[in-house]
Amino acid sequence: MPGIHPARDNPVRHWSGPGARRDIEQLVWQMPPDPRGEPVSRITVENVTRRYGDVRAVDGVSLDVAHGDFLVLLGPSGCGKSTLLRMIAGLVPPSDGRVLVDGNDVTETPARDRDLAMVFQSYALYPHLTVERNIGFPLRARKQRKADIRRRVAEVADILDLAALLDRRPRELSGGQRQRVALGRALVRDPGAFLMDEPLSNLDAQLRTATRTEITELHRRLGRTFVYVTHDQVEAMTMATSVAVLNRGRLEQLGTPTEVYDAPASAFVAGFLGSPPMNLLDAEIVSRDGRLHAVAAGVDVPLGQGEPGDQVQRPAILGVRPEHLSLRPASSDGTPPEAGAPNGAVPDSAAPAAALRGTVRTIENLGSEEIAHCRVGAAEVAVRARRPAGFTVGQAVVLTVRPEHTHLFDRESGRRLVWQPDRDAQIPAARVPVAT
Repeated sequence: MPGIHPARDNPVRHWSGPGARRDIEQLVWQMPPDPRGEPVSRITVENVTRRYGDVRAVDGVSLDVAHGDFLVLLGPSGCGKSTLLRMIAGLVPPSDGRVLVDGNDVTETPARDRDLAMVFQSYALYPHLTVERNIGFPLRARKQRKADIRRRVAEVADILDLAALLDRRPRELSGGQRQRVALGRALVRDPGAFLMDEPLSNLDAQLRTATRTEITELHRRLGRTFVYVTHDQVEAMTMATSVAVLNRGRLEQLGTPTEVYDAPASAFVAGFLGSPPMNLLDAEIVSRDGRLHAVAAGVDVPLGQGEPGDQVQRPAILGVRPEHLSLRPASSDGTPPEAGAPNGAVPDSAAPAAALRGTVRTIENLGSEEIAHCRVGAAEVAVRARRPAGFTVGQAVVLTVRPEHTHLFDRESGRRLVWQPDRDAQIPAARVPVAT
């Protein structure tokens, strides 16, 4: 897996203009019914690569999207997530690897012959058609009976709360309503799986929240497979059953939203998820008297018991989530005050806390909580606390963290370092940490 690198722009080709959008749309919507009469339920990607010249937009990605899963492809711009979705849809052929739908190899199968419905960021609605005719377009393309089309459109309009808007044209709709029409046109086909390419990007914050809830509820009601592309971590954390984090065309981590947040597989994932993201400090893992320690920004975090005679020393990155730091005023004699749990909570462990000394630079008021940005040595550290935290800009503070709330990453590869917890000592214990 790659180390820590800034995202780069990949020369991925994009479709643009109404004509191109309609071409893609017709490929996706004009699909024959599944001859088995069963909806697609599983999508498998096996070691898929997409090259553009010397650049790998997608580099050896493998995924298995189970029946009814809501998989979010998450990553920064240029990471290859939309290219991967288009390869699943059949709009972009992979350079290497295979795409399987319900166990059948569809790598060479045209998009129109896959039981997949795609929703685009730009809605791709026909401006001259009413909502009713926009939703029913895929069924008319299949030459279905008019009575069946009317019945199916009415069912979908009822699900998406569009029944009162069927006679309107797209220009008469709000952004959220247009997005629901685009969803309805995909839903009316009764596909086995839905592919969505940043469908909420054009909506304002309030509409994004409402539509996000609607899509989540739609997934729950249908029980179908969803593959959803976004760069918005809030969408990923609130909607997904599984999250695939991509960086520079490679898969950094695949797991539930809780797993990727609580146990990031790399420093990239740790720094991408969270607002503010995880604090990452350069550190050294050292061994003293048979015990391992992580030393960063003047703080010594005990990792636990090592092998007798161990003389470990390796560069690492120490990570701490802002909500796991406790912020306290520095005492007048320079001695850190007694450490407590983050945000004033009851301590969940008897483990000794490690302390960082710093100065408050700025404070962000988020309503119910505050984010204090502190200077700790040469590093910037963010702390999340309930409001009012009672601190002022320029104030000397002590930041404390319990060892069980720290994360370690190899500095060279960026991969997570793990150790086995010593429950008797109630502090993380380890032999030499190993990268995963």
